[in-house]
Amino acid sequence: MQKFHTGKDRNHGLGLKSFTDDQLYDIHMATLEVLEKTGLFIETDEALDLFDGFGAQVDRGKKIVRIPSYLVDDAIRSAPSKILLAGRDPDHDKWLEAGRVYFTNFSEGIEVVDPYTGDRRVPVKADLADAAKLVDYLEDIDVCEKAVGASDVPKAVLPLHNAEAMLSNTTKHCCVGPGSGFLLKKLVKMAATIVGGVDKLKERPILSFTTCPVSPLTLIDECCEIIMEAARTGSVINILSMAMAGGTSPVTLAGTIVTHNAEVLGGITLNQLVRKGAPVIYGSSTTAMDLKIAAASVGTPECAVISGAVARLARYYALPSYVAGG
Repeated sequence: MQKFHTGKDRNHGLGLKSFTDDQLYDIHMATLEVLEKTGLFIETDEALDLFDGFGAQVDRGKKIVRIPSYLVDDAIRSAPSKILLAGRDPDHDKWLEAGRVYFTNFSEGIEVVDPYTGDRRVPVKADLADAAKLVDYLEDIDVCEKAVGASDVPKAVLPLHNAEAMLSNTTKHCCVGPGSGFLLKKLVKMAATIVGGVDKLKERPILSFTTCPVSPLTLIDECCEIIMEAARTGSVINILSMAMAGGTSPVTLAGTIVTHNAEVLGGITLNQLVRKGAPVIYGSSTTAMDLKIAAASVGTPECAVISGAVARLARYYALPSYVAGG
């Protein structure tokens, strides 16, 4: 579907106008320059072949892909502006589109406080199941993210156990990291079994996926495989950059936003080259690096500013977005 309103200033519901239209245009043009002149490191041969076949400049030795602006613009136009995140209970269906704002729990907790002993420990599968039950109960949380990971299952099939724990304990839409393209296919079969078949799952996607480029400007094997397999299966994929200003991206927030934008748009372009119209979310967990401990700073003013900025960028592109809380 053509996006006749892409780049136009429209007022829909809750919003924060962090940029003028001219500033958005400048960021977009700077991003296109990065993608076309500097390029992305693309680790997967299949992805290199795909970019090569559509006219990108591919350096096979260095695995650098320089993406012409017309491919990026075409991908932005072909990606849908409205995406359904279906719940197992239709009352929890959520449509991602302009003017709609939803909330989810954050993911990837590395420790839990045992509810019976009060001790801090690594999480197990039962903790993830309990977290999904809590999300299901809380009416202000709309979508269920993987709150913690199960440490008591084989790592090779960890995403399957994570999804099983969530899907069995909430009637809301679930989002997981699939780990690889191979496991994504297994997860699609799992979700299809629940809803009554692959065709039904395409109508009512109860499970969506997340993958992260590696900053700066890198799509590793697993990321490429997940992006491409999501497109093939028609699965919703959240391409989420986790750049750190001053660490893996420029120390200035403006520079970080450009590199963040290049990583996400590069992933979206790959997704749309596999299948035009595949559902994709513009994601961000980008923040600034804490210079004292060399770790990501969360819940900071910088994180809030970046999240507001990239949400505005996503709206400029008429793409659904996901951003970390500030």
